[in-house]
Amino acid sequence: MSQADLDSLVPEVAPRNRRDFLKTAVGSAFALAVLPVAAETITTDTHGLDAGEVMLTVPGIKMPVYYAKPAGKTHLPTVVVVSEIFGVHQHIADICRRFAKLGYLALAPELFARAGDPQSLGTIAEIQSQIVSKTPDKQVLSDIDATVKWAVANGGDEKRLGVTGFCWGGRVAWLYDAHNPNVKAAVAWYGRIVGDKSADFPENPIDIAGKLHGPLLGLYGGKDTGISVASVEQAREALAKGSAASKGSELKVFPNSGHAFFADYRSSYVETDAKEGWTLALDWFRKHGVV
Repeated sequence: MSQADLDSLVPEVAPRNRRDFLKTAVGSAFALAVLPVAAETITTDTHGLDAGEVMLTVPGIKMPVYYAKPAGKTHLPTVVVVSEIFGVHQHIADICRRFAKLGYLALAPELFARAGDPQSLGTIAEIQSQIVSKTPDKQVLSDIDATVKWAVANGGDEKRLGVTGFCWGGRVAWLYDAHNPNVKAAVAWYGRIVGDKSADFPENPIDIAGKLHGPLLGLYGGKDTGISVASVEQAREALAKGSAASKGSELKVFPNSGHAFFADYRSSYVETDAKEGWTLALDWFRKHGVV
């Protein structure tokens, strides 16, 4: 499927903004590694929203960030949306708009900006070796800090901060929760919990599970071949021995789902579990003071 074919499937997100939506550096294309995709799932329009791209100055580059928020509003609950390994494409931008329609300022930073464009690569192995492996955790956390700083200066409420992430971003959601004391709550969607470590990737969720600042909701698939239920249980035990926020965290396994069950643009999508997970995520942020 060509990019032109994909573009033809994108709905009129907002007639006056459609051209800008499609050409923006973030939130504009799907990764080649997951084609073909169901682009018709990108349905959240921008009516009533201020949405688009901002370029943030971070060490060494200008980093694109896709954002969406209710137009004309301030002191908004703020949520950072951390992408999969495929970067900030149409699905991630759509998630930001879904949050914005509910009253949030939602932001998705392109955290792979220094390493390259994961959307241009045709296999997951290439993305892992050429992009993900060259994106150190310390850099990622610093770039999210810059994103949050911009959010606070542009209508976000620093006292109502949440973070959510998918796959690669699910792992980052754990790490950022332990990194930033202002995080009220986090939601991690099927992020890796255990694994190899190195100088650039010194800790995994299992290592910081007891040091969370905000309670974390973890959503996992029982049929996920890359993230075992055993590792989820390891994390559950580690959470129970940690900080008050760690002890207040919850991990849920959906037995009938595999990896990426929320990704409605992919064949991995499981509608029932995705909808339940989304409801749980929104309730989690509400319960723990993000909203």
